[in-house]
Amino acid sequence: MSIKEDIPAIFLDKISPKGLDAIQKCKDFVNDYCLPADELYFKQMSDDPATRWKSTPEITEKLKVKARELGLWNMFLSNHYPEGPGFTNLEYGLMAQYLGRSFVAPEATNTNAPDTGNMELFAKFGTEYQKKKWLHPLLNGEIRSAFLMTEKGTSSSNALNISVSAKLNSKGNYVLNGVKWFASGAGDPRCAVWLVMCKTSDKSGKEAYKNHTVLVLDAKKALSSGKARLIRPLTVFGYDDAPHGHCEVMFDDYEVPTEDTPNAILASEGRGFELIQSRLGPGRIHHCMRLIGAGEFALLRANQRANHRIIFGKPMNQRESFINAFAQNKIDIQSCRLLVLNAAHKIDISNAKVAQQDIAMAKIETPRTILKILDWAIQVFGAEGVSQDVELARMYAHARTLRIADGPDEAHLNQLGRYHAKKYQEADQFFENYKNFPKL
Repeated sequence: MSIKEDIPAIFLDKISPKGLDAIQKCKDFVNDYCLPADELYFKQMSDDPATRWKSTPEITEKLKVKARELGLWNMFLSNHYPEGPGFTNLEYGLMAQYLGRSFVAPEATNTNAPDTGNMELFAKFGTEYQKKKWLHPLLNGEIRSAFLMTEKGTSSSNALNISVSAKLNSKGNYVLNGVKWFASGAGDPRCAVWLVMCKTSDKSGKEAYKNHTVLVLDAKKALSSGKARLIRPLTVFGYDDAPHGHCEVMFDDYEVPTEDTPNAILASEGRGFELIQSRLGPGRIHHCMRLIGAGEFALLRANQRANHRIIFGKPMNQRESFINAFAQNKIDIQSCRLLVLNAAHKIDISNAKVAQQDIAMAKIETPRTILKILDWAIQVFGAEGVSQDVELARMYAHARTLRIADGPDEAHLNQLGRYHAKKYQEADQFFENYKNFPKL
């Protein structure tokens, strides 16, 4: 089947020949190499607690070599950045729907979170030193990174609540205190840099949005000091996601080394709120398009199961209830696909801030829709669906998490509702004009 049949007609003429070629290669790479490698990845993961967090499956590096040969590398970094391969957000979105089918595909193509968001921040706001020290190794897939924002016991979706402090001491160095958790990627032995959202001042009112700063910390130095510690990996529905991990990190009077201090701030002090908003916009689109891939994969799994599951002497795939549910799920996925691609295209022709409402709609609707589809696919499988023998349980845990990650549904719904509430008075004016419409 031509790749063009997978692309909604309204967007087809907006895809470059280079983009079409990469989308086709991405689909083939996932189907031919990544999906078969998923099972091998988990077999190569150590079950020994002493080594589980100290090594990575070798299949990943082999896939990365193949991806680079195919030109499938860093596709997420849009054509706004000279460091990227020159694709639009729309083109990458269409690639990401295939990447989302496979566990290993994002890392194999160097398009895995949280590195993608961190690389965008370095590309957009980093100094030449920060780019050379951190961005280039990240772009080459030589190191990994983590973004430390979320904190326990507070609503971290509102960045104003972030309380891990970074205060300047008499030497002019920042000293950090507090606890971060769900720091995705911090458990990886290759993790070399942390981007940490810290509170650096105590302004009030509108100035409160300038209280926070993103600090760039050398993770290896921080851990070796003993003043920054990985407390534990947190599980997600029982999955520890080793060696990547979602870690709790404690800072106990950790002083940024004097030699690192001149390059410890990303952009400038007080711009943390601005930076995280810049980081999360495109990232939400990436998550959503990968989820659409997971939803499509779930339908394939459910279809496979229905082809062979006999219910009272009749294959499930001939049952009206299955046929109707399958059709509705296809409609729901296509609805989400259009929402997400529209948001991606709007970022391309304007920017993430202008596309904020479109991003919010996609971020709200896609995870909960795909979650419903995954739940249905699990039900089609029965007990096997919640086991490790199929991918659905792991995909379900990931999709459920994304209703919280990068802002919970409620935060986006509230923001979206308040935006449109400003237009409520337009309804009065509309109907007032309607009453005065001249009689013909």
